[in-house]
Amino acid sequence: MATQVYDESKIQTLSPLEHIRLRSGMYIGRLGDGSNADDGIYILLKEVVDNAIDEFIMGFGKRIDVKRKDGTIACRDYGRGIPLGKLVECVSIINTGAKYNDEVFQFSVGLNGVGTKAVNALSSHFLVRSYRDNKYREITFSRGKLLKERKGACEGKADGCYFEFTPDPDIFPEYDFVDEFIEKRMWNYAYLNRNLKLYYNGQKFESKKGLHDLLTKEVGEEVVYPMVYHAGEKFEMAFTHTASYGETHFSFVNGQFTSDGGTHLSAFREGMLKGVNEFTKKNYSGTDVREGVVGAIAVKVKDPVFESQTKNKLGNTEVRSWIINEVKAAVVDYLHKNPESAKNLENKIINNEKLRKELAAVKKEAKAAAKKISLNIPKLKDCKFHRGDKRGDETTIFITEGQSATGSMVSCRDVYTQAIYSLRGKPWNSFGKGKAAIYKNEELFNLMMALGIENDIDNLRYERIVIATDADTDGFHIRNLILTFFLNYFEELVVGGHVFILETPLFRVRNKKETRYCYSERERDAAMAAIRGPEVTRFKGLGEISPQEFGQFIGEEMRIVPVSIDSMKSIPETLAFYMGKNTPQRRQYIMENLV
Repeated sequence: MATQVYDESKIQTLSPLEHIRLRSGMYIGRLGDGSNADDGIYILLKEVVDNAIDEFIMGFGKRIDVKRKDGTIACRDYGRGIPLGKLVECVSIINTGAKYNDEVFQFSVGLNGVGTKAVNALSSHFLVRSYRDNKYREITFSRGKLLKERKGACEGKADGCYFEFTPDPDIFPEYDFVDEFIEKRMWNYAYLNRNLKLYYNGQKFESKKGLHDLLTKEVGEEVVYPMVYHAGEKFEMAFTHTASYGETHFSFVNGQFTSDGGTHLSAFREGMLKGVNEFTKKNYSGTDVREGVVGAIAVKVKDPVFESQTKNKLGNTEVRSWIINEVKAAVVDYLHKNPESAKNLENKIINNEKLRKELAAVKKEAKAAAKKISLNIPKLKDCKFHRGDKRGDETTIFITEGQSATGSMVSCRDVYTQAIYSLRGKPWNSFGKGKAAIYKNEELFNLMMALGIENDIDNLRYERIVIATDADTDGFHIRNLILTFFLNYFEELVVGGHVFILETPLFRVRNKKETRYCYSERERDAAMAAIRGPEVTRFKGLGEISPQEFGQFIGEEMRIVPVSIDSMKSIPETLAFYMGKNTPQRRQYIMENLV
């Protein structure tokens, strides 16, 4: 065996821009091809637009124009413009910028000085032009390297910045921007920045009532009482109750969506409880007050501390007391001014209390039954770490069907971070059933126990719940039944970005020298054209894939599709159509779409 030489010649020093290109995932998360809203190309877009938003927050520029032509994005703001003498440094040298300076930027998300540098490094074409005091400077880069620059006078041009970038095909081999994802981002920017006008390819995005508008879009008219809304200098909130189960929140820090909440969200929840109890002069429990609540909160924090690289959980503790007091005062004020709403809210709480006591008895029976059978049904192959542990962010539970698929996965999984729960046949269709019914169903109760959500979702044991069923009609039906269960009773798991669907290959194309796994007929045809004398295998079910092969499909290259919803108000309608009684509309739909 040849020995590898390890000496001084093997030690490398990368420039920061080379590091971004080599380890792009550290800066923009998953690369992807644009078919997912969290793919890297949208993070590049976000970094550029965030700069324009920061200018608006600081009081400069009320309009942002974003345009897309094929694979190139352009963004023009009307803020102060980057100082011309420092333009090159600001977009190409890490840890350079004005966001470390409190006088210039107070409430910025991008405080690490990486944003536009990452866009620059990961773009085949990157152009920045700054306008200030009737002068401009323009610089063009490719893959982080400076190509050319121009400067001169620009009489009558409004101050601000213009960015233009094309993601590098070496990093993003096959990508395509999806307008729907960009439009959703634009709406979020609008909701979080009242009276800012954003234009995307000519379409206008503007919100006068901020988070009030966001929640109205999410929940529609089916609410227990009109929206509670409050906007302060550093804090904005909106909430109401619906007929749904659980509680759902959309929380933001300096415009950044914090999917795992944090101190700002827990302070909001506590302030709401205190406000309700002070007004009613009762001592209702937090569970009863918040069951069925849908809320949105946005806070501006001077030096945000996030508990992870992806900025999805706020850690600042100093915001807690003032948020609690502000929320409490706003709730008390609203309830005094709206006696009808106050009555409806209290009736909802009393109803929640009654339901909780009924459920407690059902849960007790279910737990007793589960204890008797858990020894006989080893359906959960658990992993060593769980959410909240040192590697909790990596934890995944796969929900599989049948023993053969489970067997393949068990032998090749990572025992530290990957758990497997095996379903026994098709789960029960829970659509339209009361919450007590799911506790009486053995299969669904066991699933709740495995996930740790039998009491509430705060104790969810895994970061990701991945539905791994066969790519056939039975598999799709099982997937729909599980999604119905989550969307009916635990929609906050879906809204919080915890539920995914595993993509497994449909075909294997190989000869003696090379093997390719294909996820679509298009990929299969391309592989057949590229491989000499190919042998093609069609996988009908997960159980047909050997454990040796399966390891790569749930390893680092795992393809998972997040389950997302357009808005919460569309859930009941969608579930009724697909999972309710056999309506003439559904029959017509099947006949029209049957292949």
